[in-house]
Amino acid sequence: MIHQPETEETEKKNVSNDVYRILVSDSMSNEGLAPLLDNEQTEVVLQNVNDVDNLDSYDALLVRSGTTVTADIMDKMTNLKIIARAGVGVDNIDIDAATKRGIVVINAPDGNTISTAEHTFAMISALARKIPQAYASIRSGEWNRKAFQGVELRGKTLGIIGFGRIGSELSKRARGFEMSLIVFDPFLTKERAEELGVQTGSLDEVLEKADIITVHTPLTKDTKGLLGMENIKKTKKGVFLINCARGGIVDEEALKHYLENGHVAGAALDVYEEEPATDNDLLKFDQVVTTPHIAASTKEAQLNVAAQVSEEVLQFLQGMPALNSINLPTISKEVFETLQPYYELSRKMGHILSQSVQSPVQGIEVHYSGEVTELETSVLTRSLIAGFLANRVDAPVNDVNASLIAKERGISSGEIHGTNTLGYSNLIQATVKAEDRTFTIHGTYVKEYGPRIVRINDFNVDFYPTGHLIYIQHSDKPGVIGKMGQLLGKHDVNIATMQVGRKAEGGDAIMMVAVDKEPNSVVLEDLASIEEIIRADKIEL
Repeated sequence: MIHQPETEETEKKNVSNDVYRILVSDSMSNEGLAPLLDNEQTEVVLQNVNDVDNLDSYDALLVRSGTTVTADIMDKMTNLKIIARAGVGVDNIDIDAATKRGIVVINAPDGNTISTAEHTFAMISALARKIPQAYASIRSGEWNRKAFQGVELRGKTLGIIGFGRIGSELSKRARGFEMSLIVFDPFLTKERAEELGVQTGSLDEVLEKADIITVHTPLTKDTKGLLGMENIKKTKKGVFLINCARGGIVDEEALKHYLENGHVAGAALDVYEEEPATDNDLLKFDQVVTTPHIAASTKEAQLNVAAQVSEEVLQFLQGMPALNSINLPTISKEVFETLQPYYELSRKMGHILSQSVQSPVQGIEVHYSGEVTELETSVLTRSLIAGFLANRVDAPVNDVNASLIAKERGISSGEIHGTNTLGYSNLIQATVKAEDRTFTIHGTYVKEYGPRIVRINDFNVDFYPTGHLIYIQHSDKPGVIGKMGQLLGKHDVNIATMQVGRKAEGGDAIMMVAVDKEPNSVVLEDLASIEEIIRADKIEL
């Protein structure tokens, strides 16, 4: 049932424990809210959260992008159990505050997949045939057919950077237009690529071979400016660039430069580094097709996301698990406090594994030993997998959906309880099986020192997982550490701490070097060029 904004009378009303009160703070269609509106167990109020006085009576809060859900709002909503974002992004919700208060945050990760894929293909078509420019010309009274000669899509090579839900849907449409496809996704296995019928390549191969390049990755440290001065330079002259994913993946200054010199023939942008983008210099280019961040703005998508979160909110309130939770499942304050140090350790272990193993992954296995086996380790396993996947997929990853997302990408996962603690009171061992190697790390939590990484593969180490790290595999020969230190000094990278591990004198060895600033690709390449160093990987925590 639906209620209009609160009055003094309704504020004083006592609601039965059998009825769930739900506040919808942003505009959503009644059709999308039907699962809640048509249920006798729910009372739905449509009113902005900032205009409601008796917030402590609500069990659930539904928002879109218009409402910012702060810690202060959550403090007033003392009975709040779940926050639902009718869409993908949750930047307007304080996730940490919700987690600390045991409030589950969910979103609708699948609701706009088709809309975004379709919009991307529409942008490609519009760019290839100069449709917006021709439209503007004829509306101004011109009839200049020669000015708008386009190109066919058939036979062109479409390069897709990031191959999650949207990228895979886009590939289906491109095949229908008889386009060739080349995909770069460092975490897409060969088996999965074969199942989806796509050719994979390195980033450089996509840049060099594609006539049209579209990006579909999350915006992270690694993808920010991914299409920048150096990478755009590697593309074909006359390339088309498309960004309907996240503003910032395409470096706008670099794009402007290559549009001006003619290397990039055109670009289609739905997202921008800063929005609204009404004063953006790229809007001045005739060969740029732009839309105001509307890839997900279709009637169907908005209906889908509202219906998806409505159904999940109802199921959650009725005792079923939240399938699209962004944070921890609801647990008691006491349990959360006990789990928290291990939870943070497992998440960091996932981040370390993800950055240490860049090749496609087939499986993740987690072993627990000692005191930690007495806890709800499934929460920790989900945390580790979520940490591992966070920067590898184009969809929001959370503790509840991490295993499902891993499975969708052909990554098996599991956990085992054992007794071998290596002398520690508690031990978490995580092993990643990739196409080219197996990588294992061991972590423990020490009350006085916090989370520690105590073994990498067969090498004993002991370091606090935080900050800027460089993981180096090398041969144990005299002078290697000195060469490494000199090189970092040359690049003005200061060493904070260093851990060294080896199996036998003169054999294989590792270094885990903590530095004061993030090392760039040039530093890593120079380190790898040292004769005794096998590889050097950056780890950011």
